[in-house]
Amino acid sequence: MLRVNLELERKAIERLKAFEPEDGYYLCYSGGKDSDVIKILAHLAGVKFEAVHNLTTVDAPETVNYIRSQSDVRIDYPELSMWRLIEKKLMPPTRLMRYCCSELKERGGKGKVKITGVRWDESNNRKENRGLVNIIGKPKTMLRFADENNVNYGLTKQNGLILNYDDDASRRMVEHCYRTTSTMVNPIIDWKDDDVWQFLRHYDCRSNPLYYCGFCRIGCIGCPLSGSKRMKIEFELYPKYKENYIRAFDRMLIAREKAGKPTQWQSGEEVFYFWIQENPNQITFDELLNNRS
Repeated sequence: MLRVNLELERKAIERLKAFEPEDGYYLCYSGGKDSDVIKILAHLAGVKFEAVHNLTTVDAPETVNYIRSQSDVRIDYPELSMWRLIEKKLMPPTRLMRYCCSELKERGGKGKVKITGVRWDESNNRKENRGLVNIIGKPKTMLRFADENNVNYGLTKQNGLILNYDDDASRRMVEHCYRTTSTMVNPIIDWKDDDVWQFLRHYDCRSNPLYYCGFCRIGCIGCPLSGSKRMKIEFELYPKYKENYIRAFDRMLIAREKAGKPTQWQSGEEVFYFWIQENPNQITFDELLNNRS
């Protein structure tokens, strides 16, 4: 029988204790398995925290219902839904232009130390750009402080610092930076998928029901990062979301025309099918329109 890795659990708890801010953590709760793990760990560690889910308005209904069943999670609602955000931004979300992440998924927690469930096991990009602690913002000030205090750090492509140690120097770095930067503690950064599921079974947490329906990852319906194949499957499962996207694209085309932007498509349905087939990633939406034959 598979058993929880007690050493990994101990290290994760100690990490949370090591970087605990006086005003408590902001725990980023998505409704997925990794966020279930960090919430349980925060309780086990006895640290002060508030678990918050930023509603994106394109979460699957099963995910929303699961999150609402968590009595220790606060749900924050956005000023604009995804559908209105598309109209405002005059373009669909793409891999290159992921405005939806910053305005819907990652909002909130300003000036707080955030706990996330980011893990290296999920992608090579995270292996290169995420560590036990990530600090983003004011690079010159941070680098000077890090060098003066002998902090062992790496750099991300976005001029952020990656800390993979919970020693005194790293703790001072976090204490110095977290009120003026975006600071994230990733206590399960080195966990594997098996470690996550063993831990959840051990603590009798079944997690999001979508995992038992064949989903490997939980995210927004229609996320361009998931790729065209998955997008098509999701829209077959959730046709109402497809309808909402098409209506949003209709309003987007009207708004583009009013703003003097190129609008070579005739309907939101045309935009939708191009969007899920091509999933433009490397150039902006305006460039696509200008270069389309």
